[in-house]
Amino acid sequence: MIRIGKKAAVLTAAGLFAAASVTGCSGSIDTEAVVATVGDEEITLGVANFYARLTQGQYETYYAGMMGTTAEAMWTQEAEEDKTYEDSTKETLMEALENLYLMSQHAEEYEVSLSEDEQKAIEEAVKQFDEDNTDQAKEIVSGYRKDVQKYLELMTISQKMTEKMREGVDENVSDEEAAQKAMQYVFFSYQTTDEEGNSIELTDEEKESLKETAQAFCDAVRAGTDAETAAADAGVEVQTATFDAESTTPDTALVAAADALENEGDVTDVTETENGLYVAKLTSLFDREATDAEKENIIEERRQDQYDSLLEQWREDTEIKVDEKVWKKVDFENYGVTVITSEDGSTDSTEDGSAADDGTAAE
Repeated sequence: MIRIGKKAAVLTAAGLFAAASVTGCSGSIDTEAVVATVGDEEITLGVANFYARLTQGQYETYYAGMMGTTAEAMWTQEAEEDKTYEDSTKETLMEALENLYLMSQHAEEYEVSLSEDEQKAIEEAVKQFDEDNTDQAKEIVSGYRKDVQKYLELMTISQKMTEKMREGVDENVSDEEAAQKAMQYVFFSYQTTDEEGNSIELTDEEKESLKETAQAFCDAVRAGTDAETAAADAGVEVQTATFDAESTTPDTALVAAADALENEGDVTDVTETENGLYVAKLTSLFDREATDAEKENIIEERRQDQYDSLLEQWREDTEIKVDEKVWKKVDFENYGVTVITSEDGSTDSTEDGSAADDGTAAE
C-alpha cells in the first residue's frame, strides 16, 4: 500500500492513498523518459505518472460510485465525442502539470521560493513515504524519492504562487455594479410523481388546469393577498431569491420578468417555461446584504481572471511539447488507486492490498 503521512498533507492536499486492485501486466515504466517539455525544462514520466495516479485515486475513490459505475469501467466511458473519460482526464492532467511547471519557472518574479522549513518538511515527507511503502506499490505510481520530492516542491510553490498571482486587482466595486434585487416566487411544475416515486409529465389538460391555478395565485397576490397565504391555497411553496439582470437562477425567463418590474410589490405575469410555470413578486429593488455579497463575488472573479490571464500569457510565451507516445504509457485501466485517510495519518490493509474497513473517512 502507499501512504503519504499527515505532514505531507498540508503540502500535497492528498491524505493517504493505496494502490489496490492491481491487474494486468506489471512491467515498470521508464520514469526518466521525457513526457513533455515546458520551455527548456523537461517533465519526466515519473513525475507525471505520480501526479496522474494521485488524481486517479481521487476519482476512483470518490466519483466512480457517484457516477453509478465501477472504477475499472469508469475510464472507458465516453466523456465527449471520440474521447473516453480516461482521455479527457489525462488531457486535463497534462495541462495542469504544465501549469505547475510554468508557475515554478516564474516564481522568482514574485519572490516565491521554498523556505528552509518547507524544504525540510518535504524531505521528511519523502523519507517517510519511502519507508512506509512497498516497492511494488511505488513502482505502480512512480513513488520514488526524486519523483515524490519534485511533485511536492511543485505543489508547494504553486500554492504560494496562486496567492501572489491573484494579488493587486481593483477591489473597489460600486453599489451600482453589484446591485442585487430580491423576489418571492412560486413554481407550478409540469411534473408529478406516481406512487412508486416515478416522475410523470402532466397531460395537456392538466397543464391547462395548472395555468388557471397559477393565474389565480397571480391575481390574488396582485390584489393584496399575502404570498404565503395565496401559495398555501394553490398548493405550492413560496421561495426567495436575490438576482440581477445577468442571473440564471432560478430561471432566466423568470429573472427577466422580475427584473422588468419597476416597483417593490409588483408581480410578474404567469411565466411559462419548459418545466412549468413561475410567478414572482418583487420584494426589494436593492438588497443590501446580497449586494455586498456580490461585491465579494466580483472581486473574487477579478482575482481569478488575473490568475487565468497570467497562465494563458505564459503558455503563449512558452513552447510546450507533449510526447503522446510516452504519455500513453500511463494507463488507468490496468491499475486501480484508492484514496484512504484516517485521523492519525495511518491505515491498515488486508493481505490482498486492499484497504481494511476500519472506519477511516475519505478526505
